[in-house]
Amino acid sequence: MKIVVTAKRVPDTTEVKTDPVTGTLIRKGVPHIINPDDVHACEAALQIKEQFPGTEVNIMTMGQADAGIKQHELLGMGADHAYLLNDRFFGGADTLVCSRTLAAGIKKLGDVDLVLCGHQAIDGDTAQVGPEIARRLGIPSVSCICGLQISDDGKTATVTRMLDDGTETLEVPLPALFTVSKEINEPRYMTIYNLVDSFSDPAKEVTIWNHEDIGLDQSVLGLKASPTQVVKTFTPAPKGAGEMIEGTPEEAAAALTAKLVEKHLIK
Repeated sequence: MKIVVTAKRVPDTTEVKTDPVTGTLIRKGVPHIINPDDVHACEAALQIKEQFPGTEVNIMTMGQADAGIKQHELLGMGADHAYLLNDRFFGGADTLVCSRTLAAGIKKLGDVDLVLCGHQAIDGDTAQVGPEIARRLGIPSVSCICGLQISDDGKTATVTRMLDDGTETLEVPLPALFTVSKEINEPRYMTIYNLVDSFSDPAKEVTIWNHEDIGLDQSVLGLKASPTQVVKTFTPAPKGAGEMIEGTPEEAAAALTAKLVEKHLIK
């Protein structure tokens, strides 16, 4: 099987800063990590590789040149190859243009049996890119899966997806795209052997593609081609301190009722 795992480099920060003019994230000077859900997607791919010897796990990232360094962490887990979509024309892309770019990279690889993405990225939380890639590739997709099993013949996948009120199990023909939740597995650690190998083995060298390599015109890329318009960005005001109501259950219920009436929330 040939598997592609999309992996995004994201800011490792609890307070994301944005450019007030463009509405895009300010990434300069901020430490970065591989998006956590994407690491779980890589682990899911590696487990399939263990089930089907000969499976090829490819990492696909769109980002700046130094994003390739973070890809070595996934190569250190056991992935086979890494591809970095890097071009100044890619900058500032929204989810629609990101999916266009990543889908073009996946098409260039060709003959892909399975695409695995993290459910969402911690710097945007839109959960849009994965399904958009599937739409562009013309393959079925299932979002937020917490279970994955490939059939013995490699033609179908049985997935369990998370719902608000439980789970749902589906059988999906391959090729397909699944977005992975953190509940699906516990990612393995990098091994020293794999990490050293990822830097020393020419076959593990990160392959860099620009917009010409993946067959996209610059006019459909980046911020200018992105239809998403950021009207306003701001940090939400902190919530006020809570209030503990003490006393017997009857006294607490009466006090709570009185406060709700006072605030005109109930009559």
